[in-house]
Amino acid sequence: MARILVTEDDDAVRMFVSRALMMDGHDVLTAEDGEDALDVLIREKGAFDLLLTDIKMPIMDGIALTHAAASQYRDLTILLMTGFADQRERADGLAELIFDVVTKPFSLAEIRHIVKCALNSNNLRSAVA
Repeated sequence: MARILVTEDDDAVRMFVSRALMMDGHDVLTAEDGEDALDVLIREKGAFDLLLTDIKMPIMDGIALTHAAASQYRDLTILLMTGFADQRERADGLAELIFDVVTKPFSLAEIRHIVKCALNSNNLRSAVA
């Protein structure tokens, strides 16, 4: 299965998403904010199939994390999530860097489905390259 980094400052959401993805057999690491996630990415040399990150977080938000991660790890699929319409609008300029933006709240089935789609798109890109 895939190796996924979940970045979310809300403990309950981070655990909900992580458990949902682990149910599908994925290897999931977590980070509490963008700065922590970037440290994990660097330490692990970008060895993830997917970065799933909230947009609105303290210290380093998901937009800044997306720019930093995409510049260093071009093959990393990035999926954003947010519960705020204004944050979703901020992500509009990231279309070439991200797979999609998931709107919170979402169900267990919804997050598992969108992650599966994002991972499948990564597999398609790898096959073409």
